[in-house]
Amino acid sequence: MAKLSFISILALALCCLSSAKAREIHTTESPIDDSPFNLTTSYSYVCHPSRFSELGLDIKKYAYCDSSLPYHIRVKDLIDRMTLEEKVQQIGDTAKGVPRIGLPKYEWWSEALHGVSNVGQQGSKASFFDDVVPGATSFPMVILTAASFNETLWKTIGQVVSTEARAMHNVGHAGLSFWSPNINVVRDPRWGRALETPGEDPFVVGRYAANYVRGLQDVEGTENVTDLNSRPLKVAACCKHYAAYDVDNWLGVVRETFDARVREQDMIETFVKPFEMCVKEGDVTSVMCSYNRINGIPACADRRLLKDTIRGEWDLHGYIVSDCDSIEVMRDRHKWLNDDAEDAVSQALKAGLDLDCGSFYSDYGANAVTQGKVREADIDEALRNLYFVLMRLGFFDGSPKFDNLSKDHICSQDHINLAIEAAREGIVLLKNENQTLPLDSQKIKTIAVVGPHANATDAMIGNYAGVPCRFTAPIDGFQQYGKVTYATGCQGVVCKNDTMIYPAVRAALNADATVIVAGLDLSIEAESLDREDLLLPGYQTELINQVATRSRGPVILVIMSAGGVDITFAKNHPNISAILWAGYPGEEGGHGIADVVFGAYNPGGRLPLTWHKNEYVDMLPMTSMPLRPIYSLGYPGRTYKFFNGSTVYPFGYGLSYTTFNYSLAATKRSLDIKLNKYQHCRQINYTDAAFQPSYGSETILIYWSPPSEIRDAQIKELVAFNKVFVQAGHSAKVKFNLNACKSLRYVDYKGYSLLASGRHTIAVGDNILSFPFSINYEVSE
Repeated sequence: MAKLSFISILALALCCLSSAKAREIHTTESPIDDSPFNLTTSYSYVCHPSRFSELGLDIKKYAYCDSSLPYHIRVKDLIDRMTLEEKVQQIGDTAKGVPRIGLPKYEWWSEALHGVSNVGQQGSKASFFDDVVPGATSFPMVILTAASFNETLWKTIGQVVSTEARAMHNVGHAGLSFWSPNINVVRDPRWGRALETPGEDPFVVGRYAANYVRGLQDVEGTENVTDLNSRPLKVAACCKHYAAYDVDNWLGVVRETFDARVREQDMIETFVKPFEMCVKEGDVTSVMCSYNRINGIPACADRRLLKDTIRGEWDLHGYIVSDCDSIEVMRDRHKWLNDDAEDAVSQALKAGLDLDCGSFYSDYGANAVTQGKVREADIDEALRNLYFVLMRLGFFDGSPKFDNLSKDHICSQDHINLAIEAAREGIVLLKNENQTLPLDSQKIKTIAVVGPHANATDAMIGNYAGVPCRFTAPIDGFQQYGKVTYATGCQGVVCKNDTMIYPAVRAALNADATVIVAGLDLSIEAESLDREDLLLPGYQTELINQVATRSRGPVILVIMSAGGVDITFAKNHPNISAILWAGYPGEEGGHGIADVVFGAYNPGGRLPLTWHKNEYVDMLPMTSMPLRPIYSLGYPGRTYKFFNGSTVYPFGYGLSYTTFNYSLAATKRSLDIKLNKYQHCRQINYTDAAFQPSYGSETILIYWSPPSEIRDAQIKELVAFNKVFVQAGHSAKVKFNLNACKSLRYVDYKGYSLLASGRHTIAVGDNILSFPFSINYEVSE
C-alpha cells in the first residue's frame, strides 16, 4: 500500500489578460563540390587552418572563419561571398558547398526519432551504419515512451541519442541536424503514424517535445544564455509536421492532396499548441511544415503560419524546412494557384520557408530571382537562418565539449540499460484478474510464448529506426525466468490462415503459463498507411481465443501496437487473466515485457490515447477535422476531451501491482481577479495481493473541466502530470502549480483564448479526487 497526498496550489498569473562590407561581385560560376565533408580526417570542422592551407586558401582572408567575430558578421561575410547560383545550391537538403571559398558540402537530413536512424534520401543520407559504426541504441517508439508520462526519462533519452549522434558525427557517420521529433496530435485512432507521436493530448505532446528537444540540443551550462541566436547546440532538433497533419492514406485520400478544413478554435487548442510549446519551451532550432493544405493554403506557403507565427510570434531561433518535396507537391499535386516552378519557389520563400527538402529551390531559385518573382535578399535571409544554426553547432569551429566522443560512446551498456528501463516504464497493465501478475518464477517453470510477435525483432523498433545495438525478443526475455516453448501461431501479423494455430495450442497445453504476443506492425499502421478498422488482423482473434480456452495455466496477452485495438473479446474472456500493452518497445522490448510479467518491474504506464471500439470508425470519416461533435451529421467528438461514448480503455488508463490511496492536503478554491476600467470581458456561448513490490510508480494525472454551462466545451483536459515513485508502505506529497491563463484557458469558437468566470473543476485521475474552483471578476474604477 502506498499513499499519495495531493497538494494543488494554484499559482495563478494573469498572463492572458490580454557599416556593412561591400559585397563582392563574381563573374565566374563555382564548380559544385559533390564530395561530402570528410570528418574522418583530422579536420573535423570547416575553419581548420591546415584544411584551408591544403585547399590553397588563406584563412585570414575569410572573416566567416574568424571566431573572434560575432555570428551575424561571420554569416554575412559567408553569404556575401557567394553568387546567386551558389546561394541556391545551399538551400536544399543537400547543400552543395562552395569549394572556392572553403565551404564544404553538408547534408541537412538526419533522423533521430527514437535513436540515430539511417532513414533518408537514397544517396544523400547524412547518417549511416557500417563496420565502423554497426548500430546505435534503438529506444521504444515514441508512443510507448510517452506512456511513461516521465519527463525526466524523455529528456534523458534525448541526451543519450544526441551523445550517440555526436559520436557518429565525429567519425563521419552522421550530420548535426536531426529532423525529429514528430509532434502531431493523434486526432483519429486510424492514423498510421501514431507510433511516432506522443499521443492524443496536445499538452502531453508539447511537454514531450520540449523535453526531448532539450535532451537533444542543450549543452550543459548554456541552457539559459541571454542571446539565444548564439546558444551552443549539441545537435539541432526539428519539430514536425506543422500543422493539422494526421491523414496519410485513407481510402484513397492521401496527405499530398488533402485539404484540412480546420476551425481556428481547433488550431489553437490542438494542432499548433505542441509546436508553440516546442519553440517557446524547447527552443527548438527547426520546424518542418507539412504536405497538406490548411483551409485551402499549402502549409509550406502560408506566411501567417510560418513567418508571422513561428518566427514572429513564437520567436524561432533557427530555420523552417519543408517536408520532403513539398514545393514540388504544391505545384504538381495541389496545383496551388496553377503556379509554375518559379512561382512555387517564390511563394515558399516569401512565406518564410528557409530550406527545401528537395531540389526545387536549387533548380529554380535563381530563375525565380532573375524573373523578378522573389528577391535575392529573401534567399539571403534563408541562408542566414541556416548558417546561424551551423555556427551554433560548431560546424565551423569545432565543439571541444563533444569532439572527444567516439564509437565507444555508442551502444554502451548504460545506454542499453536505459532502453530496457524505457520499455519497462512505458508498458501499460490493462487487465489483471485476481492479481495473476506478477507471475512467481518459483512456481512457473515452463512458459509457452506464442503469437506472431513472440519472436519479434524488427517489429519492436518500428519506423524511423536505424540498426539497433542488439535485440532482446520476447522469447529471449522470458528465457531468463523459465523454460520457453515457442510457437508463432500465425504467419506474420496478417495471419491469413489458421493452419499454424494448433501448435500454439499444444504449447499452451504443456506449459505452466502462456504468454500470447500479438498485435500490429508496419504492414498495418505506418507512414502512408492508415487503418480502416481497429481490429486485430486476420486470424489473430481466433488464435488468442483457442489458446486461451485450452491453456493449462494462466494466460497473459501482450499487444504490440501504436493505435488502440478493439480487444473487447480478450478483456471479457474469463481465461485471459492479464493484458499488457507494449507499444513498439524498442531493441530491449522482450527484456522489458518479461520483467513486468514476472514482477522485476512494477508497471506504471498509462495509455497516451483512447482505445476505441471498432464501431467508432463507422461513426465518422477520418477526413472530418473538427474535434467537437458534429450533431447534425451524427459525428461523435474526438479524443478523450470531446468523446463521451463507451471505450475499450480510456486515455490515461493503466493498472499497477501496488494500490495507491490519495488524499487532498491543501488547495486554493477560488481566484478573484480585479479588472481596471480599461479591461473588458467577452461573452462565451452557454447552453440552456500476495505480492508486495519494494516500490511502485504512479502516474498522477490532473484534469480541468470548465464551467459545465459553456457550450461545446471540452469534457475535461489534462493540465498537469507527474511520475512518482513511492516505496511500499510510504507516502509522498506531490505539489502542482497551475497557471490559470495557461492551464484553465478556454478557446471559444472565434479563436479567443479566455479565462472563463464561474465554477471550474479540478480532478485527480478518473475522479479519484476532485474539487470545485471558482473564478470571479470584479471591475475596479
